Parts: sequence; C-alpha cells; structure tokens
Amino acid sequence: MELIMKIILYLSAFIIIWAMVGYSLSLKLIAKLFKNRRLEKNYSFQPTVTVMVVAHDEEKVITTKLQNIIELDYPKDKIEFLIASDNSTDKTNAFVKQFIKENPDYRIRLYEVKERKGKTNAQNEAQKTVTTEYLVMTDANSIMEENSIKELMAAFTSDEISYVSGRLAILKPSTEVSGAEASYWDSDTYLREIEGRIQTITAGNGAIYACKTEAYHDFNPIESHDSAMPLYYALKGKRAICNHDAIAYEKAGETIEDEFGRKVRMNRRILEKIVPDIRLLNVFRYKWFSYFYFGHRTCRYLLWIAHLTVFVSNSMLIANSWFYFTLFVGQILFYLMAIIKFLTKSNNKYLVLVYYYCVTVFAQWVGVFNILTGKAKPFWEKAESTR
Repeated sequence: MELIMKIILYLSAFIIIWAMVGYSLSLKLIAKLFKNRRLEKNYSFQPTVTVMVVAHDEEKVITTKLQNIIELDYPKDKIEFLIASDNSTDKTNAFVKQFIKENPDYRIRLYEVKERKGKTNAQNEAQKTVTTEYLVMTDANSIMEENSIKELMAAFTSDEISYVSGRLAILKPSTEVSGAEASYWDSDTYLREIEGRIQTITAGNGAIYACKTEAYHDFNPIESHDSAMPLYYALKGKRAICNHDAIAYEKAGETIEDEFGRKVRMNRRILEKIVPDIRLLNVFRYKWFSYFYFGHRTCRYLLWIAHLTVFVSNSMLIANSWFYFTLFVGQILFYLMAIIKFLTKSNNKYLVLVYYYCVTVFAQWVGVFNILTGKAKPFWEKAESTR
C-alpha cells in the first residue's frame, strides 16, 4: 500500500510540476535547437476573405465592432463581413441592420440563427453561406488592429497550413484578477509561438484566427474552435500556426466571478480533451506535436485530479518521514494562502497568484462535475466586465 501511495504521489506531482513549470522550461530549451526557424510571411498573398463575427445579445459592443472591421486595411474588393447572430433577443440584429443600411459601400451580411445552440453552431451554420477562399473569425468584444487580416493571410505560405491564430492582447488590467489573467496569457502566448514555429500549436484563441474555407469542419456545437481546430488539423497532417503580429484586443474579466465562469466554460469538454485521440501517442507520425500536446494540454487538463491525488496520497505518507510531513504542510499553507486572499481581499501579488491558480483548478472540478451531471452546455452568458 505504501509503495502504491508513493507511486501515485510522485506521478501526480510530476503532472503538476510539468504542467506549470517543466514543459515551459523544456520548450525554451528545445526552441534553441530551432533558433534559425522563423515564421515565413508573404504579404503579396491577398486572397478573398470573409470576416465572421458571432454575437449573442451584444448590443453594447456590436456597433463598435462593426466600425472596427470595416476599417481593416485589406483590399475592399476582396473582403466581406458576416455577422452570425446566435438567436439574439436584444437590439443586436437591429443595430447590425442599421449599420448595413448606413454603410452600403461595404459587403456586410447578417445571418440570423433561429435557435440558440452556441457559438460553434452559429459558426457552422453561417460558414455554409461563405464563398470566399478564407474565413477569419473574431469575437464581438475584440478590437482588431488595422493590419490584422493582412498579417493572418501573409502566414498562409504553404498548402500544409490550414489555420493561423493571431494574438489576443489583454487591455491594461484594471484589477488583480485581470492582471493575473494577462500575466498567464502572455506566458502561454510565448509557448504557442514556439510550438507553431517548430510544428503546430496546441490551441488558438477565439478573438482572432483564420482558416481555409475549404478546410472548415463542422464541430459538435459543444466544442470550441480554440481547442478543437488546431488538434483537428494536426491529426489531418496539416499545420496550425500563429502569427502574433495579427493582434486583437480584449478586456479580461475584472471580477473573479466572471473569470471563474469563463474557465468553467473552457472546461466543458475537459474529460475528452485529456487524451482526445490515441493516435497522438504515435510520435513517429505526429513528431513534436505529441510532445506539445502532452505537456501543454494533457498535463494541464489533469491538474484537477492530480492535486487531489497528491493531497490524499501525501496525507497517508506523513508518518513515513520528515519529507512527506513537510510536503503536506506545504500543501496546507498553499491552499491557506488562497483562503486568506479570498477572505481578506488582499492585493498581495503572491496571494493573488496562488488564489488565481486555485480558482483555475477548482473551475476544472466544476467543469468535470457539469460533464458528469449532464449540465455542460454549448452556450453561456457573457461576462459583462469584458464588455
């Protein structure tokens, strides 16, 4: 029994350490082997593009978003705009129609989804009306830089590239919660850049990305393109990369409730994403992507259970030596820091980081609970503090 507990403890601890520290350090070392590999760009490549915005009850931001996308720097005769309204019940549709009427020189269309089934379903439906060569997706609350479409298209330099993600830049954080999210996102963005440069990224972001229209796939509505698309293309032998010179700006959630809700939504398919396809174990076929996915996705998707098994197995080994006792006390102190932050609302940066991390792990538990109880859903209420 003791041996089993030790195996569980060390395996779980490895998953946690590798997910949060080990993988990023290893990737930085691996990047040195590919230091001469750079993102290739071809700015003369300017195919026809449809910019799709999916919106559900976005009356607060939709007009600003429409103004933003028509000001994008791209040949006017090669760009169209498609607003996929996911059964909006506020003034979103009316605002879009009014904007179209006031801007007849731009090719803007409104596609109204009759039954709300979530963002992915709206994308699936609206995509079937697209006739351009490429499709750019962006969120209603994201503001794109003028050159973002040119940058995305410039990265499609070969037939093997089916997907290009831009960079989501978090606007100046106004709270410790949004600050923690911005710090995490900057670190994760750096890892994706290395992955894409070497082979294929493991995830994109919904604020700004592009794919070939002919390569678009109808995903299950409960799926998210952020995690599903890069994986899908990788398994097809194609590349999903990133060009972080294509930038979109968003506000992070300013309250822990908003950020927690967002993370719960992100984990609505967490059990399937741990090992989504046994083929990924074939390193001879998928090469670096197998390694990337295990370190960047699988280990992170296992944090919820790894923390529990570390705690339980460690508690059963306390009497064995001072090492296990000290490790257990360390865990107690770690969680105590999160509780202190919650109770005192302190802005101490160390307490904030620990609290943010614990909230992230707890959100995974809630995501798993929702899956097991059938409560996971393809749509959600937006975080008002991000608008």
